[in-house]
Amino acid sequence: MKLDPFYPIVETPDWVERLVKLGVRTLQLRAKDLDDVQALKVVSDSLKLCEGHDVQLIINDYWGAAIDLGADWLHLGQGDLATADMAAIKKAGLKLGLSTHDHAELETALKHDPDYIALGPVYHTTLKEMPWQPQGMDRVREWKGLINCPLVAIGGITLERADEVWAAGADSLSVVTDIVFNDNPDQRTTDWLNWAETKRT
Repeated sequence: MKLDPFYPIVETPDWVERLVKLGVRTLQLRAKDLDDVQALKVVSDSLKLCEGHDVQLIINDYWGAAIDLGADWLHLGQGDLATADMAAIKKAGLKLGLSTHDHAELETALKHDPDYIALGPVYHTTLKEMPWQPQGMDRVREWKGLINCPLVAIGGITLERADEVWAAGADSLSVVTDIVFNDNPDQRTTDWLNWAETKRT
């Protein structure tokens, strides 16, 4: 199962349920600051909500819960990558996505043979403080030429910018604020899904 062109990221099972019902195919659960017990519950609830649907749920950070609960996909940032049990992750057969922001991080990520590479922030983002300047389309094109796996673009991406990022070579567009902070998240998600339908092959 390949990554969908539209790849939203949400924090809670409620959001997972909302987007699954709308027909989202690729979705990341990125809940913050959970202890092990909380992580098991949130990941378990989210996985159950995706059962019976054509949804690829990617668990961010909580690799232990992802292994214990039989998830298919895991996403790690560079900080998580430094502390995660990569041998256990590989043994469990988890597909792996890794974040990158510069050439050194890309070199580190590629050593782990990831199933996709994420590049960000593509544009300025207000979601969190980032030490990196916006990467821009030239960097998207460069990364696409440096990797042999799907490229996920993230950071400040809106539906109005989608065609530009797609044309630069991204295989999937990861979206946070354009959905969760939108005045009408359901309609915006539907609009994104309609866009993605034109890109699916």
